[in-house]
Amino acid sequence: MRERMERHQAWIYLACILAGLALGLWRPTLAAMLEPLLWPLLGGLLYATFTQIPLLQVRRGVRDWRFIAALLLGNFVLIPLLVGVATSLLPLSAAVQAGVLLVLLVPCTDWFISFTHLGRGDAGRAIAAAPLLLLGQIVALPAYLWLFLGPGWFQMVLSTQLLGAFAGLILTPLALAWLTERLAKRRAGAKRLVEGLGALPVPLLALVVLAIAASQVTGLGGLGSILLQVLAIFLAYLLLAALLGRLLGRGFGLAPGPARTLTFSFGTRNSFVVLPIALTLPEAWQIAVVVIVFQSLVELFGMVAYLRWVPRWLIPSPSET
Repeated sequence: MRERMERHQAWIYLACILAGLALGLWRPTLAAMLEPLLWPLLGGLLYATFTQIPLLQVRRGVRDWRFIAALLLGNFVLIPLLVGVATSLLPLSAAVQAGVLLVLLVPCTDWFISFTHLGRGDAGRAIAAAPLLLLGQIVALPAYLWLFLGPGWFQMVLSTQLLGAFAGLILTPLALAWLTERLAKRRAGAKRLVEGLGALPVPLLALVVLAIAASQVTGLGGLGSILLQVLAIFLAYLLLAALLGRLLGRGFGLAPGPARTLTFSFGTRNSFVVLPIALTLPEAWQIAVVVIVFQSLVELFGMVAYLRWVPRWLIPSPSET
């Protein structure tokens, strides 16, 4: 059941977005009632997601130094530089630029593992590297936003609400997930809990995007040209991320499996973690939320394309032909 949901998750999210848009247009008062549920849903989503990341296995993730070096170089140096320079040169409004930067600067730590497995990458390396990616981005993201958006923007959006969201929706679920994993090593009941939580991220994210679509639809008027603009950015990003995965895979002498894992990591971004941050931005910046949700949908359909393109054409393996 879980694997089936993960295979068809792009269509599940699309259906929920359309349902949310219809609900927001048809029954705005009912849609408004969903907004208070967004924060608990996000908290549950991040907790369930973090429990699937082996936070206790950080040491295992650094054994293959060539793979880890390529992964960290691409995700935390080359991609942020590429995204930061590109957004500074494009004619984007400040709010759209913030949304693009928020969603593209840091790597995914959850469904990239599923797509790595489905795309014949090295899922073991993906699982082992996930804790490093998660901890690295929590440290790096504030520095990236300061660097690319400037200290003035950072001070403007830094608020009690933002700090509360970061502590309550990122640090608290992360700490609870770590404690749950420790218990799972000792108690069978906690281990069954972790296994059960693995089935929740897809339905919880579906409810999150439904609630966001329903609550944001009234502010979408006139955004068609902006969404087309960011669509071009996100499609170009997916192409460049795939080519970077192939380039670094060859440069570091990686086998096809680890090189594909690099590609899926570079192609997937962490919309789950940055969404709570975007939701605390001032009202004038709320288009950043729409940009982030839109990117996640574009990314999912991009991963469907990756599943065929990456193992068959971009990084083929002689043993698989």
